Amino acid sequence: MEKLAEKKVIRDPIHGYVHIEDKVIWDLLNTKEFQRLRRVRQLGSTLMVFPSGEHSRMMHSLGVYEVARRMINEVDDIANTLTEREKMILMVAALLHDVGHAPFSHSFESIMNCRHEAYTIQIIKGPSEIADVLSAIDSDLPAEVASVIDHTHPNTILSQLISSQLDADRLDYLLRDSYFTGVSYGQIDLDRILRTMRVKDNRVVVKRSSIYTVENYIMARYHMYWQVYYHPNSRSYDALLKSIFTRLRDLYQQDKSITAAYPMYRELLEKGSLSNEDLYLLDDSTCMYSFSLMRRSEDPVLSDLARRILDRDLFEFMSADREEYLKQKCQEKGLDPKYYVVKDYQKQIPYLPYTGDGTDNIYVLLDNGVIEELSEVSEVVKSLSTINEQDERVFYPKEIEK
Repeated sequence: MEKLAEKKVIRDPIHGYVHIEDKVIWDLLNTKEFQRLRRVRQLGSTLMVFPSGEHSRMMHSLGVYEVARRMINEVDDIANTLTEREKMILMVAALLHDVGHAPFSHSFESIMNCRHEAYTIQIIKGPSEIADVLSAIDSDLPAEVASVIDHTHPNTILSQLISSQLDADRLDYLLRDSYFTGVSYGQIDLDRILRTMRVKDNRVVVKRSSIYTVENYIMARYHMYWQVYYHPNSRSYDALLKSIFTRLRDLYQQDKSITAAYPMYRELLEKGSLSNEDLYLLDDSTCMYSFSLMRRSEDPVLSDLARRILDRDLFEFMSADREEYLKQKCQEKGLDPKYYVVKDYQKQIPYLPYTGDGTDNIYVLLDNGVIEELSEVSEVVKSLSTINEQDERVFYPKEIEK
């Protein structure tokens, strides 16, 4: 890899510094698609509960890159196992893994009917400035980086380090989201995990001596989901987002010219998907501006939903078995249940052993050199893997109860 004439560092509250010495990383950082991540918040609707969680997808992406860089530089097994090209691909994939994220985190994915990983791959393969940077090095490089994101790269270690149950992505977002929301649930011992990480039989493993650290990591992730990511008020905001876009789509079916009033959603409404260029133009600020326009809409439903989003007039919630009751109450108040009664289902299993082809699992290297899946070694994790906590609620406007 071509090196920069002078090593760059970026200050970061989680890792101290993010270190950049490879030209390809610096060039990718300065592409318009990556810079767009400055304008997409990491936590989306969770910001409605934790106002200090203002950090961006760009900050997180840099953090994931830094964790991957440390894996290469501090874990001898990884450094000795990967070729120089694979090391470059790993760091590039870490940096770009979220470049396809739409505004408002994962809640927008239901609107686009497409997961952000698909858009990430679409951007990496081009046309895009990112694809241009990678192709300038090697015409095969965009496809190789994309194969790490979609788990088809022949060296499965790369995907394990970027997307598994113990990866650079989770190691950064737990620490980062915990720090910026002001909660303590996500605190994990990153240094200890890296110190005990090894590669054996083409699998990323951790030494048995770090089993308590990994148990803490799994518990941290479990608590962060229920206490932060799945907070009822965050889900209420997501319900409003789903309703406003459902209403926008319904209005478009009645009158196609509505796209003139909201050009940022033209391609999404007309084609059901976004080009790289249109996704680049769509960020949190663009969406918030569109809600300001919708607030002045002549359509009372669209206007009301936009007001609720802008003013944080969130829906209340009840258990899912009250859905029909709430629909009836909405109708009595003259509110269309299609937009004002929204069911939401969430579940969280702390740890899933033996999923897929097994590369997603966490493996422990015993003192005798044998590899065991984590839940076979840890009684704590074995117990956690039996938990399948589910929560189904119905969200509705509080005024219907008056």
